[in-house]
Amino acid sequence: MRRVTLTQFLVSRQRDKNLINADLRLLLETIARACKAISTRVNKGALGDSHGSAGTSNIQGEVQKKLDVLSNEILLEANEWGGNLAALASEEMDNPRPTPTHYPSGEYLLLFDPLDGSSNIDVNISVGTIFSVLRCPKTEHGAYCEPDEKAFLQSGRNQAAAGFAVYGPTTLFVLTVGDGAHGFTLDRETYTFVLTHPDIRIPEDTQEFAINMSNQRRWEAPVRRYIDECLAGKEGPRGKDFNMRWVASMVADVFRVLSRGGIFMYPRDAKNREGRLRLMYEANPMALIVEQAGGAATDGKTPILDLPPKGLHQRVAVVLGSKNEVDKVASYHK
Repeated sequence: MRRVTLTQFLVSRQRDKNLINADLRLLLETIARACKAISTRVNKGALGDSHGSAGTSNIQGEVQKKLDVLSNEILLEANEWGGNLAALASEEMDNPRPTPTHYPSGEYLLLFDPLDGSSNIDVNISVGTIFSVLRCPKTEHGAYCEPDEKAFLQSGRNQAAAGFAVYGPTTLFVLTVGDGAHGFTLDRETYTFVLTHPDIRIPEDTQEFAINMSNQRRWEAPVRRYIDECLAGKEGPRGKDFNMRWVASMVADVFRVLSRGGIFMYPRDAKNREGRLRLMYEANPMALIVEQAGGAATDGKTPILDLPPKGLHQRVAVVLGSKNEVDKVASYHK
């Protein structure tokens, strides 16, 4: 059976379906190449002298790992010179970075979390990269706006593409350009991403949930009610037993949901009153992928993709996955 590579897949979306243009295709290929480079460094583990703290903190006050900083640099260096970006923004940087003046500027904006789940690096648990692509807004005269923070503050519905990589037993690259969610596996013999998970669909019902139970004492009542009902099992109001899974790496938890259904929850609580995950770097791209796979994503009250962004590093609550379960959590919030 002839296998479809990522490049062939993207060319078909450009040439046959007219979903993307050449610049977006090249941008997505560049991101994928950067993810291959990050995967190589992650796979080296302690042999690559990239474990442990970098001795610095990001804008959220979180201690950066060496691989956080390295992954950020890999993505910046790979993407800033290609001519298809106006600016980049990263979870690890305070402000957006415009394309250097000695390189041509393009029509797209790229946001990324260079190494999601980096607290897991030193214990050999899956980590990954999450990204979102927006179009740079135009002025009323048709020129592109200044690619400052305001240019990035667009609805999640405006995303031209979104995706994530998982660096685990295999390296996976999940992507949407608006015609469903599709997964690619890195073939290490040819060093190419090959389509292995076409047209991913999330089952509407599930018996599996993912949440950090150590925060239970701080949850809001609707979340507590939902989890209590799951834990009650067959004897409870849901009439079925549930399993719990929690990797503490969003890319791994979400890929499991895409693979076999489930619900992933990182709700707001008494400690994180706005939520814990970043809207622009994590929630929006994951919500688009999940919706494209037939699932749903909400902060409990509003679909993630309809949340108006207030800042580049804004945090939100996230509940995503199997549609009927997400709808039930949202109904409890009402």
